[in-house]
Amino acid sequence: MEESNATSIEQQPIALINGQEQVSNEQQPSSPTSVATPTSTNSGGTGTGNATAAFSYDDLFPALPANTSAAPLSGPSSSSLARVTSSQKTQVLHVPCEERKSTESEKFGEGESKRICQQITKETGAQIEIVSGKNQSLTFLIKGKQSELLDARRKILMSFSTQASRQVTVPREHYRVILGKGGQRLRDLERLTSTRINIPSQGDESEFITIAGTKEGIEKAEQEIRQLSAEQYKKSSDRTTIPKIYHPFIVGPYSENLNKLQEETGAKINVPPQQVQKDEIIISGEKDAVAAAKAKVEAIYKEMEKKCSTVSVEVAKPQHRYVIGPKGSTIAEILQRTGVSVEMPPNDSNLETITLRGPQVALGNALTVVYQKANSVKSVEINAPHWIHKYVIGRKGANMKQLEEDCPNVNVNCLEDKIKLEGDPENVDKAISYLTEIIRNYEENFTFEVMTVNPSYYKHIIGKAGSNVNRLKDELKVNINIEEREGQNNIRIEGPKEGVRLAQLELQEKIDKLENEKSKDVIIDRRLHRSIIGAKGEKIREVKDRYRQVTITIPTPQENTDIVKLRGPKEDVDKCHKDLMKLVKEIQESSHIIEVPIFKQFHKFVIGKGGANIKKIRDETQTKIDLPAEGDTNEVIVITGKKENVLEAKERIQKIQNELSDIVSEEVQIPPKYYNSIIGTGGKLISSIMEECGGVSIKFPNSDSKSDKVTIRGPKDDVEKAKGQLLELANERQLASFTTEVRAKQQHHKFLIGKNGASIRKIRDATGARIIFPSNEDTDKEVITIIGKEDSVKKAKEQLEAIIKECDEVTEGEVAVDPKHHKHFVAKRGLILHRIAEENGGVMISFPRAGTNSDKVTLKGAKDCIEAAKQRIEEIVADLEAQTTIEVVIPQRQHRTIMGARGFKVQQVTSEYDVQIKFPDRDATEPVEGLSLTNGGVNGEGEGQDGEAGESSAVDGAEPVRQCDVIRITGRIDKCEAAKQALLDLIPIEEELSVPFDLHRTIIGPRGANVRQFMSKHDVHVELPPSELKSDIIKVSGTPAHVAEAKEALEKMIEDFEADRADRELRSFVLQLDVDQEYHSKLIGRHGAVINKLRADHDVNISLPKRDDPNQRIISITGYQAKAEAARDAILEIVGDLQTLHREVIEIDTRVHSHIIGHRGRTIRKIIEDYKVDIKFPSSDDAQNNPNAVTIIGKEEDVENAKDVLLSMAEDYERDYLENLPPSPQPQTVGAFLTGAGGNSGSGAVGGSGGANENGFIMKDAPWEKQKQQAKNLTAPNTQSQEDFPHFAAGGAPVATAPITSVWGPKN
Repeated sequence: MEESNATSIEQQPIALINGQEQVSNEQQPSSPTSVATPTSTNSGGTGTGNATAAFSYDDLFPALPANTSAAPLSGPSSSSLARVTSSQKTQVLHVPCEERKSTESEKFGEGESKRICQQITKETGAQIEIVSGKNQSLTFLIKGKQSELLDARRKILMSFSTQASRQVTVPREHYRVILGKGGQRLRDLERLTSTRINIPSQGDESEFITIAGTKEGIEKAEQEIRQLSAEQYKKSSDRTTIPKIYHPFIVGPYSENLNKLQEETGAKINVPPQQVQKDEIIISGEKDAVAAAKAKVEAIYKEMEKKCSTVSVEVAKPQHRYVIGPKGSTIAEILQRTGVSVEMPPNDSNLETITLRGPQVALGNALTVVYQKANSVKSVEINAPHWIHKYVIGRKGANMKQLEEDCPNVNVNCLEDKIKLEGDPENVDKAISYLTEIIRNYEENFTFEVMTVNPSYYKHIIGKAGSNVNRLKDELKVNINIEEREGQNNIRIEGPKEGVRLAQLELQEKIDKLENEKSKDVIIDRRLHRSIIGAKGEKIREVKDRYRQVTITIPTPQENTDIVKLRGPKEDVDKCHKDLMKLVKEIQESSHIIEVPIFKQFHKFVIGKGGANIKKIRDETQTKIDLPAEGDTNEVIVITGKKENVLEAKERIQKIQNELSDIVSEEVQIPPKYYNSIIGTGGKLISSIMEECGGVSIKFPNSDSKSDKVTIRGPKDDVEKAKGQLLELANERQLASFTTEVRAKQQHHKFLIGKNGASIRKIRDATGARIIFPSNEDTDKEVITIIGKEDSVKKAKEQLEAIIKECDEVTEGEVAVDPKHHKHFVAKRGLILHRIAEENGGVMISFPRAGTNSDKVTLKGAKDCIEAAKQRIEEIVADLEAQTTIEVVIPQRQHRTIMGARGFKVQQVTSEYDVQIKFPDRDATEPVEGLSLTNGGVNGEGEGQDGEAGESSAVDGAEPVRQCDVIRITGRIDKCEAAKQALLDLIPIEEELSVPFDLHRTIIGPRGANVRQFMSKHDVHVELPPSELKSDIIKVSGTPAHVAEAKEALEKMIEDFEADRADRELRSFVLQLDVDQEYHSKLIGRHGAVINKLRADHDVNISLPKRDDPNQRIISITGYQAKAEAARDAILEIVGDLQTLHREVIEIDTRVHSHIIGHRGRTIRKIIEDYKVDIKFPSSDDAQNNPNAVTIIGKEEDVENAKDVLLSMAEDYERDYLENLPPSPQPQTVGAFLTGAGGNSGSGAVGGSGGANENGFIMKDAPWEKQKQQAKNLTAPNTQSQEDFPHFAAGGAPVATAPITSVWGPKN
């Protein structure tokens, strides 16, 4: 495989790996061009460390290879021109035939090769073009960014080139270096070498790394892997034992000494954290750096061992944390100020001795500082039972507010049975006195009792709407709370001792009574509830009298439930339940109901003389028999009782009927088409026949059956009577179905029907026949159908034919109409004429032509229609004669406002008052003599208006009137006057309203939405003052009515705004709470769960300090005062719980933190869940003081377990990784090329330290020196020189006949 024409659009060369492969602008040969090594011109050959080396400019900056082409390249791609740098690069990749996987002949851009290239393009984003040569070789043109180009090149070689593999032996401990962080180094190596590298997994014991790819790629990858492995062999690690007490001096305050040592030596120094009792210090890095660091560490130790003295001081254990400070900052401060180390006893120890270690002269100063820090804050705990805490806090925190005023800067925390005070010693003493007095008062006068109660008794103890509990609270001044937590159900009574005693006695008495009671639900069908209650409640009263201590609750009909509730003494409830179920059983047995149809004429025989028969049946069968009332047409007798008794009573009643009469059934044939008419609307007709015939039963066959037999059943005589009536009714229906037809022109149908159907209704009433006109669906529109009895149909036909004959005889008529009114009738395309014609049978109306003075109007049509049309025309003419025209003067500038959008307003006026309004031409500006504007009216006519509208339109008292100001109204005089006033009322006015400036923004709304909606709703224009004026005046313009309506709406808005502002002021109460910053994250909770719940529960806004706030401890609570104080109490309760937790800070190398945290925090989250602790790593601010500090919070035992795990993980990771971590690669400088330039001294460097020449070097024959030598000539630059002044487009550059010398010297 070979690469040819590997070109790049970017001008700068790009080294892939160790300079072995380069992409440049020039065409490169197969082997890379060697770079000349700079050589010194200093004589001697050996040189010394202080000698200044001189170098040739041409050696340090060799010229580019000469262009071998005969003539300059033409076009924009000429290599002699500078090019614009681009992130896009191009590379040509050639795969010879012998190295291809397949030799199948393929066309350009087709086949499997194209598909593979498209897939690679999709995966990498690079653009790929493929060309197949005649010898079956493949050439790829790859375009894209550098990373895309490398990925695409590797995938192309894997897909199209034959693959080889090789195994490289590398120690397993070097695998992690080859992999890099997250495997990134291995992926980069695969991309750069276009290979696939397989490293054995942890479970695999193999030491072979397999490399697959092209031969060249395999060699490059192998070289890189061996180089990385060789670098690891150069690493070193050492350990030194330094007593733990001297570690603080090595580390220094805030790790200053340790960081300085690491910077000076370049080695990594791992000092165990203060909490870890280990003396061993681990140093790793280059061998020389490790040795130097170890020597310096041991030197510090020996020096401090000689100088150090110790002094011990006793400090109360609670004050130790003030000596330690937040995250050990105070100890570091003391070490920085005095040079003395402070050794604190372990947190789990009861020792109070603090040891100071350092130079003798500094111990006194350090001792003073320790005492100052220890006594800067006083911490005291007061014994206070937990139930007294709320009284100590006071109603709405009144006592705490008083304490805060009297004793500022004192922090009060309520613990389980104690109250903890922290702050300035003097103020703490005052607070102790204040709180002790409150606690003593409540302990002497108040007490509490806890009573264990069954939860089912709560509602009886509380009473309806809390009446029982509220009564005890008011009478005895006690507080009664029901507690349901941790499986315990208690009632807690707190208050004055005597009140608590009396309340306990009363509640205990109530509980004893309830414990002896029993509740029972009895399911009884709700249909039987009325029977259980009995007439006027007699039955249920009997049960209640027997069991007076039992409460029986029967649901109302509206409750729709079957449950009857019993409550009372256990024994009585059981007995009552048995009696109630017995009563239910008896009612169920005696509630069988049956209905017996008995003909009405036999009811009197069932009753008997004086009711003897019915009474005998009732007594002997023990049933209830209900007969219909005397005037009721119902024939059904209802029998109720036990089933067997009901059946017996039914038989005896039916026997009476059968003995007295012979019941028969008979069938009558009637055509089914007459069934509906015989049955009648709602069955009224057939019901009247059945009633009239003694209540016989008449049954018609179903509509599905085609039978024509109607069954009649009943007494023989009644059946015969009913049969006769049915047959007679059927014959009548048959006779009434005679049909005939009459033809009339369709345009005459409306004359036959008449106005509102009057004519046709008259014919129907007179003849009794039914007349049907054709519908829109009928094809024959002239046929009129008449249905009914034969004689009725004939009469109706005669009358219709007479009317039709009259309609066919069309006549003419005339009516005189003054020509001045003709225009009114023919206006709007003859709308009025069409309306008259439609109302009067389609009569034709003809007016004389325009220009003639004739007053004759011709009418053609039926005689009656002509007369009706004449009458209507004369009515309209009379109205026109009564019309008059008046004028109203309104300035022309306001006409558009009066007309409204598309004339909507003026159309409303014309429609409402039935007038015509004509607006003048706006260009008619001639003055009208004798008229002037006075408040909207016409001066001198007595029609001037005194309304507000006129005032806004007049310029002065006597403004001249123009023709364009006069609006004419035509109509009846009274309606014209009303319309005139309506127009004047439409003249807009403008009023100024005072609206608070604060409300203007609300009125405007977002992007003016509110004010636009307001103006649209009230049809006014609102003008608000500019914001910079801060004026309260708002101008509202519009019609007087609309302005008044808008004014009322604005006043209502102002009222609402004032109320809302008052409410906002109440909601703006701010309460500030001092909470240690370390608890803020717990108050926020995961994803803000805790703080959001506090905000929602108390309806407040809780703001935590921002990063730039000066005081990071203050939490602000905003809302109503009561709710803010409740939220504060809730926060203090959470903080109190958190303060009881044990806290410990351990030192873990900051580089190990990410390993302990794990991918997306999985590792640390598992430790937190397993050991029930909270683990905090240093934030960006904390890292400036001590980046290695890790804080563990939780129960003491859990903290110790978690600490051991974390330290063990850190130690393992430091041993396995950090010790062998290679130093960061240093960027190459010019000095890197000067190595060995001073001679063969053997050290490989010009100087003695670091390999850099501190004195610099001298460069000869540089272009600027040549310029100085040639400056004497003072010659102007030659603009014809292509080297000095190159062209951006080679096509237009003249070719010099002879070479021109450049100021940069001859071209090499």
